[in-house]
Parts: sequence; structure tokens; C-alpha cells
Amino acid sequence: MKAIFDDRQRLHDPQHFMANGKTYPSPEAPERITRLLAGAQAAGCRFQPPVDAGLGPIAAIHSAEYLQFLRTIYPRWQRIPDAGPEVIPNIHPGARSDNYPRSAVGQAGYHQADTACPIGARTWEAAYWSAQSAITGADLLAGGEHAVYVLSRPPGHHAFTDLAGGFCFLNNSAIAAERLRASGLRPAILDVDVHHGNGTQGIFYARDDVLTVSLHADPDRFYPFFWGGAQERGQGRGMGCNLNLPLPRGTGDDGYMKALDTALARIEAFGADVIVIALGLDAHVDDPFKGLAITTPGFQAMAAAISGLGLPLVLVQEGGYVSDALADNLAAFLGGVS
Repeated sequence: MKAIFDDRQRLHDPQHFMANGKTYPSPEAPERITRLLAGAQAAGCRFQPPVDAGLGPIAAIHSAEYLQFLRTIYPRWQRIPDAGPEVIPNIHPGARSDNYPRSAVGQAGYHQADTACPIGARTWEAAYWSAQSAITGADLLAGGEHAVYVLSRPPGHHAFTDLAGGFCFLNNSAIAAERLRASGLRPAILDVDVHHGNGTQGIFYARDDVLTVSLHADPDRFYPFFWGGAQERGQGRGMGCNLNLPLPRGTGDDGYMKALDTALARIEAFGADVIVIALGLDAHVDDPFKGLAITTPGFQAMAAAISGLGLPLVLVQEGGYVSDALADNLAAFLGGVS
């Protein structure tokens, strides 16, 4: 299988992660890349660098205002007297229809949903090449490849049109889907990350030309909390083009596969001719986030079921955090793709 990766994705090295009122080292560390590369290579992937397609395909998803913020906020932040080493919001608007401030602090609160997406000196560069990797993967699929793996890091599925969050800055899966749609294909996004793909849902919620499907731990007591319910079906033209399948915490292989059958039936009903898999591996039983309990063989079964539709696949890396099983889980999933 062809695979895409750019080593500049290592340049984002977040030092701050807050959970339950305490600060920890970020789980979204560059070490993830080393383990994911090992897993992909064990599965026989042949890596190549992305082609730089410029800002256009990224701006097809993200607003110019937001892209300007991501590109410039770090040097602006450093001009604040006694500023911290990373851009981390400390205030948020009550509603995002409120004033758009000129202040770097105010704009950080407007464009960063939480404290899990600190911006450092090289974050924009890493996120840019993560997105370019997804664009190249989509272009290869549009050019006739049947399956392509994209090692995109930082991940993307929590990023909205103009809002970062949950370790994510640019929505790589959405960018890939839009690129495929623009090439004349009809894409579905299947998100198998343990967390709901709230940014992806938000981007396409009122559209009927991209189907969004997410299997995830029930958000009532799990990040992202405010999105991911089964009642969220889309709006306007997009009504019925969003499917959420929230699962009880601790769901294992059998329960997951039943929900996946429902997801695949919806993809068939949509008439998709290509699937973007938002490939989170954090549903594993030993992942640090402990949301679901998928086994390593379960990932292979998951991939085999998806491949059973016979559609071209671009697999865009989302979550999956540092654990002894991370490389094996990726190798298992890729090994199930046919």
C-alpha cells in the first residue's frame, strides 16, 4: 500500500495538556510518529512525501481568518510581556457571534476550543504538512489507487472551519474528502476514532454531498461532550447525511462490529464511491483514554468489513496514543485492508 508522510510533522511538540484541573505532558507527542511508522512499515507500506498543493485545498475547508490566525499567532503571542512558551487560551466568548477582538489573547480564545491544542513555534508548519499529506493521499486515490495510508499528525477531526480543539488544527479528513469531491467523486467519511469527530460533523452538517459517519464512545461522559449524539442527523440540505453511533464506555469487538454494520449500510445507501477513513486507533483496550475496548485483532476485522464494500479507501490518521500496542494496532488495521 502506498503511504504518505512528511517528517516536518514532528515539529509540533506540545508541552501542555490540562485534564480534570491538572496539567500533564501532552499525549499527542511526536513519539506517536515513530510508533505509527513502525506499524505501517510492518504492514508493508511504502512511504513517499506529499506534494505541496498550496493553501487552496486547505482554504476550501477553513476560513481565511482562521488560517491567518494559525500562521501568525505564535510571533504575536511572543510580543506579550512575560508570555508563556505556547499559545493557550484563558478566555472564551460566550457565543461565537460576539465581538472578534484584535487582541492575541482574545483571538486565541475565539479560535481554540480548549487547552489541548497549544500552539508552539512550529505548530503551523507541522499542521500544514499534515494536511498536505492528506491532500496527496486523496489525489492518489482520485488517480486510481485503491487504498492509501496517510500518516497525518497532528490529527484533525476535532477542528472546525475556524476552531482548533482536541489536539487538532486543520481537519485533514475533511480536507481529503473535499478534495475528492472536487475531483468528481462522492465521498463518505467514516470516523472510527474513540472520540466523536465533532469538527468534521460541523464542517459538513448542512451539506448533502459528503456523508459523515462516526462511531465513538458516548459523549455524555466523554470528550467532546457537546457533540456526538444519535439525534444529530444534519440540518437543511444535510438532514440525514450525518450518522452518529455512540457506544457505551468499554464496548468491545462484538458490540463495535454490530454498530459498524449499521455504518456501512448507511454508506452504501448514500451511494458513496470512495471512503475517507478517519483512522483513530484510540478505541483500543489499552489506549490511555480508556473509552472503548477494541482488541488488536478487532482492528483487522474492522478493516476487513470496511473493505468488503469494495470502495477505494484513503486512511487518514487521527488518534491513537503512545502505548505498547499502537504499532501493532495500525499494522493489524492495514493488514485487514484488501
